[in-house]
Amino acid sequence: MNKWQIEDLLKDYHWKLHSVKNMRETMNEINIDMTAQYGLQAAMPKASGDPSDPILKEVERRDKRWKKIHAYERDIQFIQARLTFVTDERETEVLHWLLEGKSMRWIGLHMGLSDKHIGRIKDRIVAHMSQMSDTSDKCVC
Repeated sequence: MNKWQIEDLLKDYHWKLHSVKNMRETMNEINIDMTAQYGLQAAMPKASGDPSDPILKEVERRDKRWKKIHAYERDIQFIQARLTFVTDERETEVLHWLLEGKSMRWIGLHMGLSDKHIGRIKDRIVAHMSQMSDTSDKCVC
């Protein structure tokens, strides 16, 4: 993963995390079971459904939603796996607030630093994470 992709993941981490939580809750609340599990209906062949079948469309929509949830989770896990690579106190503090969805300006005001300085710290964080992703992508044979 290159540094721009990692920056995007850091920027999107907060809303993706909350989206996964909300999507999981709504997908589990409205768990529509569309196949019979007991009795004669369970032994009967299942209808394949034609393209205009509303149940089939709903199943396809939900399947796409679950795939989106899994994609968000992969992004979240990528960042979480690299949190330990950031060891400097300032970098750790900036990373925390970035993951909370705060802007660099807000972080700068909070820490008493300029937003440009926060940007340089963020660049160092991204460099640590990209170095670690480069080494983890290589095969040790």
